[in-house]
Amino acid sequence: MRALFLHPNFPAQYRHIITALGADPNNQIIFGTKYERPEWKIPGVTKALFTPNRDSAPETHQYLRGIESAVIYGQAVYRMAEKLKSMGFVPDIVCGHSGWGPTLFIKEAFPDTPLLCYFEWFYKAKGSDADFDPADPLTVDDMARIRVKNCPILIDLYSCDWGISPTYWQRSQFPSELQSKISVIHDGVDTTYFKPDPSAKLVLPNLDLSQVDEIVTYVARGMEPYRGFPEFIEAVAYIQERRPNCHVVVVGSERVCYGKSLPNGMSYKDKMLAQIPLDLSRIHFVGPLPYGQYLKVIQASAVHVYLTRPFVLSWSMIESLSTGCLVIGSDTPPIREVIQDGYNGLLVDFFSPKQIADRVDEVLDHPNRMADLRVRARETVLERYDLSKLLSKQLQLIEQVAQKSLPTSGEQISSQPVIA
Repeated sequence: MRALFLHPNFPAQYRHIITALGADPNNQIIFGTKYERPEWKIPGVTKALFTPNRDSAPETHQYLRGIESAVIYGQAVYRMAEKLKSMGFVPDIVCGHSGWGPTLFIKEAFPDTPLLCYFEWFYKAKGSDADFDPADPLTVDDMARIRVKNCPILIDLYSCDWGISPTYWQRSQFPSELQSKISVIHDGVDTTYFKPDPSAKLVLPNLDLSQVDEIVTYVARGMEPYRGFPEFIEAVAYIQERRPNCHVVVVGSERVCYGKSLPNGMSYKDKMLAQIPLDLSRIHFVGPLPYGQYLKVIQASAVHVYLTRPFVLSWSMIESLSTGCLVIGSDTPPIREVIQDGYNGLLVDFFSPKQIADRVDEVLDHPNRMADLRVRARETVLERYDLSKLLSKQLQLIEQVAQKSLPTSGEQISSQPVIA
């Protein structure tokens, strides 16, 4: 098989797929990307760089800057594709992440090649992430900008041969009349790597909590309202007041990945620490961590807090469940797809720091009572999110689309989640 993968970052959601395909010498796998990331090398996979010739212009209407940027990305990928064609490479399938624009004009370069798009999110002004916080109402400008933001995605929905989405919640955000051409297959978690370690002690290069039993953890790419960072910091104040031996570990960058940034370059970490008095000797901001150190954090965690608006579900939550973490999650749709309260985790009101702290108390005060939840957390991942099962389904779908033998809406390669 000849396959072309498209994503601005390498290897992104395609890491396991291209590793499997690249291992077969009969395949020719090319990954088109904006950022080469030379530290990432995958045997059998060749990188091809696309370079947008400019950014969207400041004078472009604010609603249209995202579209302009997507078109510029699409043009860069088209130029890259033409170069590949001149070298004799015509793929049997193109797999690309929809939204930024790399897939927009790939059909112009390879009109007879099937396109399989990864559909991560469809933007809505009402009923999901954008209007979730009543303290942050949307303006008409916001609503109009959000509507227009879907233009590149709608073009991909129309022009792709098939689509894939990682969760049912995320697929449900797309127009109902187009959901039938999107299969639901999660990216998958390596459960042989993310596994429980009952003897785990938390020791990082600059942090030794090996003698601490009560460790509360929080993981996110950034520190932002979308992932409930302000509410979590407020909850930490309650936790520290009640539990003098408890330590909190925060993994992630001091930046905003999703949603609005604060004015004047201020971070949400600085803002919250200025507002909420904490014992800084018992909360540890360790920044982003390499996988091995991140694994130690969640394996040693007594309680893991994961909060999110109704938005894209983070890999970290599934990975934490896979290690047998007791996850306290926000009672929001993407989490309810995975966690049933009192069965394989606990749910809380996103906006209630006190309830978050109460549930942390509940876990730490009754470890034996919570043991079954940890077991079922791991079982949930083994049953529904295990990479060893899902990778074969992903590869099967790629093969189907490449052969132009598309699934029908009634035979999608997916399994509706069921919790006993």
